[in-house]
Amino acid sequence: MKRTFPRLGLGAGWRPELALLLEQRADLGFVELIAEDFWAERSVPVAVEVLRERGVAVIPHGLSLSLGGADLPSHAGLDALGRLARRVDAPLVSEHLAFVRAGGLESGHLLPLPRTREALEIVVRNVRAAQAVLPVPLALENIATLFEWPGAEMSDADFIGEVLERTDALLLLDLANLYANGLNHGTDAVEFFSCLPLDRIAYVHMAGGVIDADGLYHDTHAHALPAPVLALLRQLCARAQPPGVMIERDDRFPPDKVFNAELDAVAEILGAEARGVFRNDEIFSAPTPALPRERGREYSR
Repeated sequence: MKRTFPRLGLGAGWRPELALLLEQRADLGFVELIAEDFWAERSVPVAVEVLRERGVAVIPHGLSLSLGGADLPSHAGLDALGRLARRVDAPLVSEHLAFVRAGGLESGHLLPLPRTREALEIVVRNVRAAQAVLPVPLALENIATLFEWPGAEMSDADFIGEVLERTDALLLLDLANLYANGLNHGTDAVEFFSCLPLDRIAYVHMAGGVIDADGLYHDTHAHALPAPVLALLRQLCARAQPPGVMIERDDRFPPDKVFNAELDAVAEILGAEARGVFRNDEIFSAPTPALPRERGREYSR
């Protein structure tokens, strides 16, 4: 069945530091809000309302539902996410395929799921429970991981694909996370695309990162987009037409000229015809920025 989603176009994660720049982008189609930042608020920032008034879509993006945890998602969290979605007239909301708490303890991190049949059943149960409460469709995001649990019974792509198929959820495809896992765990990006139902993509994340002194790549959201992540977007667009693509930037905000150039690069790829399919070695052969050894631990979060 052919699926149709809202055409979102070019987007960015909304941050106060980027508010003026984003307001000045005439081609901006959507912004993403970190949902938990606004759960307790009665209104969203005026700058976001200005964007909404001119037709820019707003998507709440959750961090704390813990859809991979043993416990069901909290009703309070789901209610808050649903209220925010209604408040901004969101076309959908998104969350991560991860867990962030266990036994009443909060990790403060997006932790990877064991890719077992037992874990799969838990995720499917939790996603369905969230969908039953949320007023709009739910998109699920693949995460970057610094470690993997032993005893995996399926690949990351097969795990995600089965969750999507059994829940009819949408996919928030994070290319930066895919790139990170390719460097850290040897995930094959081309095979990943081949195994996923790309017709379920709601939108795409792009972000930058660095390699630390131990050789691990960290998806920091605080550095420039690496050329290989842009190559992944070209690879994706050769296979599918993502409804929207956005850049995440959370720290070390660059000059407007630099960030605008990144947005322009993404817009150019979105607007161009597919230029063919890339091999996995072409994507991962480009150099990636590295941190000096004495600062490597700064990004091990």
